[in-house]
Amino acid sequence: MASSLAPQSAQTSLKRTRLLFDTNNNNNDISSTQIIPPLYDRNSSIHKQNIKRRINLHYPSSLTNLAYQGEEDEALNQDNKSSKDSANVRAIRDIRRDALDKLRSGDDNNPTGSYGGNEEGRLVLHREQDLTGSSGNAASSGGDSAMILAGQTTSTTSSTTTKQKGRKIRPGGILTLKEDGSSSSNTNIPTPKWHAPWKLSTVISSHLGWVRSIAFDPTNTLFATGGGDRVIKIFDLAKSCVAAPDALKITLTGHISPVRGLAFSDRHPYLFSAGEDKMIKCWDLETNQVIRHYHGHLSGIFALKLHPTLDLLVTGGRDAVARVWDMRTKHQIHCLGGHDNTVGAILTKGTDPQIITGSYDSTIKLWDLAAGKCMTTLTHHKKSVRALAQPEFENSFISGAADNVKKWVGSDGRFIKNFSGHKGVINALAVNDDGVVLSAADDGTMNFWDYSSGHCFQQTTTVAQPGSLDAENGIFACEFDLTGTRLITCEADKSIKIWKEDEKASEMSHPIDMAKWRKKCIAEAKRRY
Repeated sequence: MASSLAPQSAQTSLKRTRLLFDTNNNNNDISSTQIIPPLYDRNSSIHKQNIKRRINLHYPSSLTNLAYQGEEDEALNQDNKSSKDSANVRAIRDIRRDALDKLRSGDDNNPTGSYGGNEEGRLVLHREQDLTGSSGNAASSGGDSAMILAGQTTSTTSSTTTKQKGRKIRPGGILTLKEDGSSSSNTNIPTPKWHAPWKLSTVISSHLGWVRSIAFDPTNTLFATGGGDRVIKIFDLAKSCVAAPDALKITLTGHISPVRGLAFSDRHPYLFSAGEDKMIKCWDLETNQVIRHYHGHLSGIFALKLHPTLDLLVTGGRDAVARVWDMRTKHQIHCLGGHDNTVGAILTKGTDPQIITGSYDSTIKLWDLAAGKCMTTLTHHKKSVRALAQPEFENSFISGAADNVKKWVGSDGRFIKNFSGHKGVINALAVNDDGVVLSAADDGTMNFWDYSSGHCFQQTTTVAQPGSLDAENGIFACEFDLTGTRLITCEADKSIKIWKEDEKASEMSHPIDMAKWRKKCIAEAKRRY
């Protein structure tokens, strides 16, 4: 050994290479021996190299990781306590501080992010957050860490270190780099499901006023529409899809104001209708006559739904309450009051909460049907809630307003996500079993969404029929049939439009724009709702 790390002294033990013991007197009295920390000389290059070799074996040697640890040291203000730490701890902290200074100044001349001149025979460990590239060594290693053996150099590590200059490295998670490498995010970007685009198939012109409501029968052979001409028309679905002249089965008259709500019963041959004339009628489809009336609303009725398992009828209207009726006795069971404005949309479920109402006061209320009381009030919307919809495959629901479409947990009303991008006043929502969501607005715009991810895969606008005004390009109601392959919209140009999926479309002809979707997810993650 050319030079010793300990000073030559009579009190130095010859069996050690460092000064571990020293005495306060000249004799070798063991009782007077004092333990002192190992000597550390900042100017000793050999001593520094030995410490750096130990650090490289036990700590990740990336410059950015050492810089992040140096930031932790600064946050904890451990520099004030350095006198109580050992020399090794102080040396490690100095190296971290040097790495942090290099990263801040941009003087990173070591592309591999390591220390020491000779890289031969050294094993470098990289954590998951260092392997930024998704197709680099992280993918080939098959684990959370990758090993670079002696003499190997990787372009992934070099480019990653260069891109990460001047950025704070966050612990945990894989950084998501943009194409230009300008910024990063830990945003979880869901992969949307591919859906075929929808196209117009048939146009039916039968009503003499705005078409305001629609309902399908349980056998999926008929559908009924109600409009501003105060009549209810029942069509054959199969003949309507091919525009047969005999598609219209019957026209029911009895309301004296626009018909705003329709519903077929699953267990009885009944059709229920509600209108702005404050009337709720029960039609017997075997005789095509009204057999029951439900009296109690003080103003026009805007929404009507049947309970899926009980013989109950729920209606809501301009009197700002939702009323629950016994279908057989015609008696009112509950009067659900609490909204400050018109109740414009209703959902019914077989599980709690069994009734969900959306109002023009921008709130959504979840009701306990047994007690007749409100369980939860959702105040996330800023505009009037005009539409509600729920799928069959999961316990959740969506709501539509002029601000955006929101998705909620069905059991307790917890907010899940926003379907942002539809700029119109959303009047109608519909969901099918394939996870396709349609939001239709009063300006004729139609957005098709993937229900699970919230990805908008199609934006289209309905066309007003010849002879109609441009202002009559609105959609008031929409519904998928029970198979989910046909979509019917009720519009302001007095027409009924039937839409279907494009059979010639494929993932190759209509691919998902993942770059646009990724950019939108990152932008929404930075925004507060």
